[in-house]
Amino acid sequence: MIDLSLVWFVIIIFSTLMYIVMDGFDLGIGIIFPFNKDASERDLMINTVAPVWDGNETWLVMGGASLYGAFPLAYAVITDALAAPLTLMLFGLIFRGVAFEFRFKATPAHRPHWDKAFIAGSILATFMQGVVVGSLLNGLPVTGREYAGPALIWLDPFALFCGAGLVIAYGVLGATWLIMKTEGQLQQKMSRLTVPMLTALMVAIGIISLWTPLSHPAIAQRWFTLPNLFWFLPVPVLVLLSFWGVLRAVGKKAHYTPFLLTLLLIFLGFSGLGISIWPNIIPPSITLHQAASAEISQAFMLAGSLPVLPVILGYTFWSYYVFRGKVRAGEGYH
Repeated sequence: MIDLSLVWFVIIIFSTLMYIVMDGFDLGIGIIFPFNKDASERDLMINTVAPVWDGNETWLVMGGASLYGAFPLAYAVITDALAAPLTLMLFGLIFRGVAFEFRFKATPAHRPHWDKAFIAGSILATFMQGVVVGSLLNGLPVTGREYAGPALIWLDPFALFCGAGLVIAYGVLGATWLIMKTEGQLQQKMSRLTVPMLTALMVAIGIISLWTPLSHPAIAQRWFTLPNLFWFLPVPVLVLLSFWGVLRAVGKKAHYTPFLLTLLLIFLGFSGLGISIWPNIIPPSITLHQAASAEISQAFMLAGSLPVLPVILGYTFWSYYVFRGKVRAGEGYH
C-alpha cells in the first residue's frame, strides 16, 4: 500500500528545493546588487534572470498549496506561529517584483530608488525565509491541534542567525549564477566576490551545525550515535568537498562548475536540516502522519497534481533551455 503522506512529503520537499534552486539565485542577484555600482552592469545582472524569474516562484506556490491540502495541521500551526515572518517574506517578494519591473521603465533619475527597493525586497524575503527555517528547526510547541507558543517565537537568536546565513547562501548562488551567465569585467567581479562570500557561508554552516546539536540533545543523538554517525558522515564530507571544488573552479576561471557545486552545497545543507528533524513535520513532536489529512483527500489531490508536475517541469526546462548561454550588454527582455 502506498504511503500517501510520504508521497506528499516528498512532493513538498521537492517543490521547496526547486524554489531554493531557482529563486535562490534570483534573490541572490538583488542581495549582491550593492557590491556593483555600475548602472550598465546592473542592467546586465537583471537581464540574466528577466526571462525566467516569474516562473521561479511557481514552486513556492506549489509547496504552500501542497502543505495546506496534505498536512493541514502543519499548515495551521506554521501560519499561526510564523505569521509575521511569512507576511514580511511575501511583502519582500511583492516589493522586489514591483521594483524589478518598474526599474526598466523608470527615468535615469528615479532608477536608483527602484534599485534600492529591489535590494531591500530581496534581502527581506530571503532573511525571513531563513528565519522560518530556523524557527522550525528550533521547534514549535503544540497543544492538541493548536500552536501553544509565544507570538514572537521567531525572534530567537538561532532563527535570526539562520536568516542571515540564508542571505549569504543566496548571495553566493547569485554570484556564481552571474559567473555562468556573463563574461568580461562583470564575470571577473563576481569571481572575486564569490570567494569571501563562500567563506562566510562555510562559517555560517559550521556555526549552525554546532549550535543545533548543542541546543537540541535529540538532534545530537540523531547525528553522533552509532551507526548513524557513519550513515550521515558523507553529508559534512561532501560539504567540505563542494566548498573546495567551488574555490578551485573559481580559481581556474570555470564558468558552470561554481554554480553547480554551489547548488550541491546548499542541497547538502538542507539535507542536514532534514536529517535533524525527520520524521517530524512540526518539530519536536508532530510527525508527518499525525499532521496529515485524510487519505481520500490526499489521493484526490494527488490525482490532480501528478499530471501538473510534469507540465511545470517541462515549461521550466524549456524556458531555461531557450534562454541558455551568455547574456551580453544590450540584450534585454523588456
